[in-house]
Amino acid sequence: MPRLGALLLDFLIMLPVMGLVMYLGNISKAGSLYGTLISLFIGLAYYVVLVKIYGGTPGKLIMKLKIIQKNGDDIDWKGAFYRYSVEFFIAILSLYVLFLTLNMIDDATYVSLGFMKRAETLSTLNPMPNKVYNWLNGAWVLSGLIVLLSNARKRTTHDFIAGTVVVKSIYLEMMRKVVNSTENQESTIE
Repeated sequence: MPRLGALLLDFLIMLPVMGLVMYLGNISKAGSLYGTLISLFIGLAYYVVLVKIYGGTPGKLIMKLKIIQKNGDDIDWKGAFYRYSVEFFIAILSLYVLFLTLNMIDDATYVSLGFMKRAETLSTLNPMPNKVYNWLNGAWVLSGLIVLLSNARKRTTHDFIAGTVVVKSIYLEMMRKVVNSTENQESTIE
């Protein structure tokens, strides 16, 4: 449950970014592209830089969770990027699909449509790339949920990709001692 709470907190924290993207998207086609590009870079900062520097997103830190490597060490840059790599790829795909789709409509028509009508129109203008994006995004979310619910350590797909685990901060030092003592025992046996 703490991970779900952290996810919800991160969603709430990122709402202003989503609002900015929606605002820019209402201005023009270029605004929509710029807003999506801005959100891509903010996502990198939020899910990679903050995870590397602080050991978690703000939501995880508020919920007193920490992302560490399986061996108990703090997460490194590679691990932080790997955790976000699939979502980053999907975000780049989204930007590409948006670019292709926006080129199929003139700016005056785009601006004249309301939010819901615009979304409906854009999805019908370029249905196959939009379906591929939606399918990949849905498959990623679903796979993460299935993996999370089917393993005892409650690791999700991106944890396995990055070799990380999310732990409660109060257990961090105790866990590191256990990992270090296990490694010391293994080295004396060899």
